[in-house]
Amino acid sequence: MRTAVVTDNNGGIYEEEGKKLGVRVVSMPILINEEICFEGKGLTINRLFEEMEKGTSVTTSQPSPADIMDVWDNVLKEYDELVYIPLSSGISGAMQTATVLSQDYGGRVQVVDNHRVSVTQRHSVMDALKMAEQGMSAAQIRNLLEQMGKESVIYLGVETLEYLKRSGRVTGAAAAIGSILHIKPVLVCRGGKFEPFQTVRGTKSCRKKTIEAMQKEAEEMENKGYHLRYACAGSFIDPEEGLRWKEQVEEAFPGKEVWYDPLSLVVCAHTGPDAFGVGVSVAYDPE
Repeated sequence: MRTAVVTDNNGGIYEEEGKKLGVRVVSMPILINEEICFEGKGLTINRLFEEMEKGTSVTTSQPSPADIMDVWDNVLKEYDELVYIPLSSGISGAMQTATVLSQDYGGRVQVVDNHRVSVTQRHSVMDALKMAEQGMSAAQIRNLLEQMGKESVIYLGVETLEYLKRSGRVTGAAAAIGSILHIKPVLVCRGGKFEPFQTVRGTKSCRKKTIEAMQKEAEEMENKGYHLRYACAGSFIDPEEGLRWKEQVEEAFPGKEVWYDPLSLVVCAHTGPDAFGVGVSVAYDPE
């Protein structure tokens, strides 16, 4: 039984890297003044933030059924079945759409809802690849990923509340007060949906709080005997700033391997520039 792994690019894996890993990738669309643009296919973070700064209408969407099925159909010409790992159902309706579409594939397509996004979604893809290499079926992989799914957490800090206001995540009054007082919110994603965690004043304090919260989470998970993957992400236009954030996270978790990914542009469309996050998740350990 040959099982393929398919995902969308919200986990930070795009077509070029996907080819190297052996993962097929569905591109996520972003609408800019109703123009359909795709991450990794011409739409850059610079253009996205330029449009957002001008006040251009920027909205996120899910892949069309035709685009999803086109990828699946091509994959199934080479593989017996596939497991599809989309963005968490707590953030997007893409998982529900994919689940409905999969019903026409006679069990050959298994859609995973393991409540992950960004770097922890990448972790799920890497686990799925390992499971597939061991000869597991798509259904077995889906079941294991969903069992492990909620054993992950992300803390995310944003530089401004303005873009969360535009997407309806905070009120206009809260955004205005936050701007005046330099309040920076820390959000937590546990179970596939971002929720308010705490507010602090200033970027330095926000980064510190984000890391401290994750240190506590990681310690509790490791005390349970879990093997963890560590990662961080950011919506930085300057790549050097991303490296500095990675170094700060590495200092907080000495001896741990920390992966860095730019935040997907779907997430950036809600956070705006200079957001920063850190995440951990339980890794598949066959032993």
